[in-house]
Amino acid sequence: MDMQVEQRKPAPYMNPLLAGILLGIVLLATFVITGHGLGATGFTTRLTAWMGMYVAPVATNANDYLGGMVEDGKPLSAWITWQVIGLAFGALISAYLAHRIQFKLDGAKFLGGSKRPWTALIGGILAGFGARVAAGCTSGLGLSGAAVLSLAGFTFLGTFFAVGLLVSRFLKEEK
Repeated sequence: MDMQVEQRKPAPYMNPLLAGILLGIVLLATFVITGHGLGATGFTTRLTAWMGMYVAPVATNANDYLGGMVEDGKPLSAWITWQVIGLAFGALISAYLAHRIQFKLDGAKFLGGSKRPWTALIGGILAGFGARVAAGCTSGLGLSGAAVLSLAGFTFLGTFFAVGLLVSRFLKEEK
């Protein structure tokens, strides 16, 4: 019995110009409908406050940063929670429909293989920490901040791209 697994080619990516225009329309609609821009790291803070209510409720309520989020007892009822959940499901559905769901470890050779999950975890923690210190993530500061002509938004974008270019030079593999 000859078993062949059918390999479907992934759908091509969307035209970047069209994707940017559509993202701008979504951002505008988000401002008009909710009064807020796009963002994601506020969800992790609310998730931390929610977990803190169960692990250390007195300390969480007394905390200046997290306490305000648990006053109503429902930190996950905020709009940002539902935005992030919708984003996750939308990305999963999109990847499935485009035949892009794969489980693999990729990256540069010296960061790939068995080291890849650890370098990704450490990078994610550092990015999350930086986003909270900056009071927003790439979507919150970069997209929404720049859309309202915020100095912090433009400062973040410039720094984000400059550091990305510098780090890519150091981590680039020689051919």
